[in-house]
Amino acid sequence: MGDSKKKFAIAGLASILLVAMVVAVAVGVTRKNSADGASVGTSSKAVQAICSPTDYKDACEKSLANANSTDPKTLIETAFNSTIDDIVSAVKSSALLKEAAKDDSTKAAFDVCDEVLGTAVDDLKRSISRVSELDGSKVNEYVEDLKTWLSAVTTYQETCIDAFENTTGDSGEKMKDLLKTARQLSSNALAMVNDITSLISSLNLNSLNGGGAASRKMLWHNDPTDYEPGTEPGTWPSRHLLSVRPNAVVAKDGSGQFKTISAAVAMVPKKNAVPFLIYVKAGVYKEHVEIPKGAHKIVMYGDGPLRTIISGSKNYAQGTKTFQSATLAVNADDFLARDLAVENTAGPEGHQAVALRVSGDRAVFFNCHLNGFQDTLYAHTYRQFYRNCVISGTIDFVFGDALSIFQNCRFVVRRPMDSQACMVTAQGRVDPRSQGAIVIQGGDIVADPALFKAPKPIQVYLGRPWKELSRTIIMQVNIGGFIAPEGWSPWMGNFALDTLYYAEYQNSGPGSNQAHRVHWKGIKHINPKTAQSFTPGRAFGGDYWIAGARIPYVPSML
Repeated sequence: MGDSKKKFAIAGLASILLVAMVVAVAVGVTRKNSADGASVGTSSKAVQAICSPTDYKDACEKSLANANSTDPKTLIETAFNSTIDDIVSAVKSSALLKEAAKDDSTKAAFDVCDEVLGTAVDDLKRSISRVSELDGSKVNEYVEDLKTWLSAVTTYQETCIDAFENTTGDSGEKMKDLLKTARQLSSNALAMVNDITSLISSLNLNSLNGGGAASRKMLWHNDPTDYEPGTEPGTWPSRHLLSVRPNAVVAKDGSGQFKTISAAVAMVPKKNAVPFLIYVKAGVYKEHVEIPKGAHKIVMYGDGPLRTIISGSKNYAQGTKTFQSATLAVNADDFLARDLAVENTAGPEGHQAVALRVSGDRAVFFNCHLNGFQDTLYAHTYRQFYRNCVISGTIDFVFGDALSIFQNCRFVVRRPMDSQACMVTAQGRVDPRSQGAIVIQGGDIVADPALFKAPKPIQVYLGRPWKELSRTIIMQVNIGGFIAPEGWSPWMGNFALDTLYYAEYQNSGPGSNQAHRVHWKGIKHINPKTAQSFTPGRAFGGDYWIAGARIPYVPSML
């Protein structure tokens, strides 16, 4: 088939997929209604079809009751808009609750809600745009975006509720009630998009996409010179940083344009669309840096992780919410950091104290050191890739609900307080269709020498389930012998032990022996095909944004 004919053939693919999804289910609905002697209008049948894959069908059908349309795109967009309306309503109602709050911790929780729920609304709006733009030639890429952003919508609402932990009064329960319908509709939206994905897989439509991410991947690996920055959204000119003039230079000694990183970040244009390079010269920068929403495509690089260090000490023990404690908080898309360190020096007595929080899509970290104790890295939302990084901490020091993949990274377990145990991961997936997972591929898990100097042996585990559907995969990793034979730790009692998803595959080292691992229902023994599905080239759906970063990268098994 010629290129022009092929483009014509796939031009309407997205609409065909959506219609096929509705028709396939509508036929079943019609037959069932006929058997029952019922008469259902065409619009009602379409609504039932769209709502068929959802878990909260009553809420779904109610949200579409006034749609008066059989067009699948219109129905999906209406469902997304209904979710926006419910979240906005919850935010408005929460403002009254905030005014009535008497303690600072509760007020801070409402501040967290304002921020994350606002971002959830933004994600729903860009999801609506994606649905309206859905094009056959990019259907896989667009659907992956939708799944990622809608997964984040569910996570942001959970983050809001989490912020009320250990607050006084009933504000947390009231906020949970305000978000009840919005959380159901968010889950429904994710289910609708997931159904499109299933249809794509069943029809084997990847060939119609011209290879999609796979073709881009081969272009990068076969001939890197053909893969230039700007050829795909989210690419960065990072291969020749030393020969490229940065947009901003930060230096403590005054030899640059700025003395603080925050001042340089403030110069990034709003809704930035081209790479903005920030070179941070050697030094310890004691500041809390926030990359705001809209400051996209920042490339931040230093003189090496032992020389360029961003340092902070905000922590929960001193009254700062975990979400707000990050030394570096990334809220924009397409952020690349390399050759620098981020630390939180609060120590184990500070309890939750985040060094890095990433709440931006398609984030890449290369040759970075992330140092802290409890909650060092908050891999919060969206898609994140870490390569050749060192991450140190004590309790839950890699946590969150992003789809985060760590390739050839080192995890260093530090000494906690003497009464504590250590867990490397605490993944927080809350929806069965969410993209969220922590995948550790290659690299090693080692102990800081101080860990062995505690008066009593410290128990160390690979992870524990922060949320009910926690998902963590550890594969091809060299695991130190200090890891407890059980491997995994419960969160509290039997919580999530049946619903979590934990897997170990092709690991090595004295701590990799699974003979005495826990026997929870959620522990999985995966085969090569399943393991392959968690590699970056497969799990992310499209890996152009990693290849574009021009860092060492293996899309499949190591």
